[in-house]
Amino acid sequence: MLFVFPDYYKKFKCIKSECRHNCCIGWEIDIDPDTYSFYRSVGNIFDENISIDGEPHFILGENERCPFLNKDNLCDIIIGFGEKHLCHICREHPRFYNELYDRTEAGIGLCCEEAARIILDNPDTVKLETEGESEYENKIITLRDGIIAVLQNRNKNITERIKDMLLLCSTTLPQFDLDKWCGIFLGLERLDGAWTAALNRLKSGFKTANLKEFDLYMKNRQTEYEQLLVYLIYRHLSSAFDKTDAKIYALFAALSFTVIYYIGAVSFTEKGSFTFTEQAETARLFSSEIEYSDQNLDIILQHLQD
Repeated sequence: MLFVFPDYYKKFKCIKSECRHNCCIGWEIDIDPDTYSFYRSVGNIFDENISIDGEPHFILGENERCPFLNKDNLCDIIIGFGEKHLCHICREHPRFYNELYDRTEAGIGLCCEEAARIILDNPDTVKLETEGESEYENKIITLRDGIIAVLQNRNKNITERIKDMLLLCSTTLPQFDLDKWCGIFLGLERLDGAWTAALNRLKSGFKTANLKEFDLYMKNRQTEYEQLLVYLIYRHLSSAFDKTDAKIYALFAALSFTVIYYIGAVSFTEKGSFTFTEQAETARLFSSEIEYSDQNLDIILQHLQD
C-alpha cells in the first residue's frame, strides 16, 4: 500500500481560537458510530447535545455554534476528554483522503484558512512524498503527475501553463463567459454571505477590471496561482475514470482559477490593492462553497461536461 501526500501536508496544525472562520461554527457535524458509542457511555452532557434524527450529529446552538465550542472558541471535548475522543470529522478536518486501488492520497483542504495559508503562501514547487510501495500502474495518476509538472514550469506564465495542462487532456482553454458562470454560481446553494457578495461584485465588475495593472501588481505573486492549480489537480483529477473524464477536472481547475483571479482583479480595480490575506480568503470561500458541497461540485462538473 502506498501513502502519498504533498510536502506541506504534515506542516498543518490547527490554530484553534486564532481562527477567524471556525470550523465548529455553521457546519452540521456527523458523529461516527465508535465515537457515538463513547459519547453515549458518558451520559447527559452528550445526550442533551446530540440529535439522532438520521445520522447522529451535534445540535448547533446560538449562531450555529457547536455546543462544545466554549466562549474562548476552544473545544470542551478536547479539554475534558482528549483529542482521541473527537469524532472522525473533527479529528481529521481539513485533511482529505482519496482511496485508489493500492494507494491512499492525502492532503489538506483550502476551506480551512490555515490550510489555505500553508498551500498558497509557499514559494517552492510542491513535491509529492510517498510512504510504502505500489506496483500498480495508474494511467490517470501518470497523467495527473504530468499536469502538475507543466503547472510548475515557471518559465511560462500561468495562462500558458493552463493551456499546456489542457493540451495534455486533449482540449483547449475555453473563453469562460463570466456573466454566465456568475449566474450559475449564484444559483447554487450558498452558505456564506461573503461569497454571495464576492460573486455579485464579480458579475458587475469583471468587464471593467483593469487586468493589465492587476497583472503587473501580481507579477511577483504568481506562485499563489500555481499552488492553487496544483492543489486542485492533485485533489480532484485522481477521481477521473479516463482521459475524457480527466479533461472535465482540468477544466474545473481552469474555471476555478479564472473565477478567483477575476475576483482579485475586480477588488484591485476598486481599491488599488489585493493582499495575500484577501487572496487566501477568496480561495477559502470558493473551496468551502464549491469543493465542500458534493451537490454544488457535481452541478459545476456537469455544466463543464455539457
